[in-house]
Amino acid sequence: MLTSHQVGRALVVTLSRPPVNAINGAWVDRFNAILDGLAQRSDIAVLHIRSDQKVFSAGADLTAIRECFASAEGPDAMIATVRRLQALYDRIEKLRQVTVAEIGGTALGGGFELALSCDLRVASTDAQLGLPELRLGLLPGAGGTQRLTRLCGRGVAQRVILTAELVGGDTGQTLGMVQWAVAPPELASWTAKLVAAIAALPMAALAASKRCLAAAGEPGDSGFRAELEETRRLLDHPETRALVAGFLERKPAAGPQNPQTDRKRVVS
Repeated sequence: MLTSHQVGRALVVTLSRPPVNAINGAWVDRFNAILDGLAQRSDIAVLHIRSDQKVFSAGADLTAIRECFASAEGPDAMIATVRRLQALYDRIEKLRQVTVAEIGGTALGGGFELALSCDLRVASTDAQLGLPELRLGLLPGAGGTQRLTRLCGRGVAQRVILTAELVGGDTGQTLGMVQWAVAPPELASWTAKLVAAIAALPMAALAASKRCLAAAGEPGDSGFRAELEETRRLLDHPETRALVAGFLERKPAAGPQNPQTDRKRVVS
């Protein structure tokens, strides 16, 4: 259903529920168990979510939807499932680790809502992205209306949700739904290199930056205060102090400068 393994300072979670990585209660339980384990780790900087199927995830399990409409208690049970899915995606969004979704193939409904809960999204150019719940008289209730609006603005969210439009990876990048669109044969290696590059960065600074970015949507000047508070913490962090000291040792001392020499140095 879901597997995980460590690659350097990254934890790779692979969605593996044939044929379309449909989401159900057991899937949520398994993902939460992986996050429980991640919470105990201090050596992981990046959570990399990918799929070993032809799709990333096609969304909710049709069996669960069928059961919802088969009994009077079904709607309440479905709401409970959606509430748990909201909580899972909120948990992913608030992780101290940087989260990267590698989207090969289709990511629809709850599957795309999973990707929206991540910090970064890389899609193959032939991926199909969307929140088509309105076609069934429903809505993207696992955070889709909120996260897509915050990410891309009301106009894009209205276009994608109110028309139930499916867009390709290239269009998704243009709209801001994903940050990168990569040719299918290169997707896995390209994303792995991205994850490795992020994982090589100082973990405390990554986590602090995430907290400041989260505060950007809050009213008033709380985000600016967060920058000051997090910067102050980092100034006392051993890794930061060592990196800054090493950087200063490599930099030449400031002194009289020749504008022509400096200009040639920049151009070359």
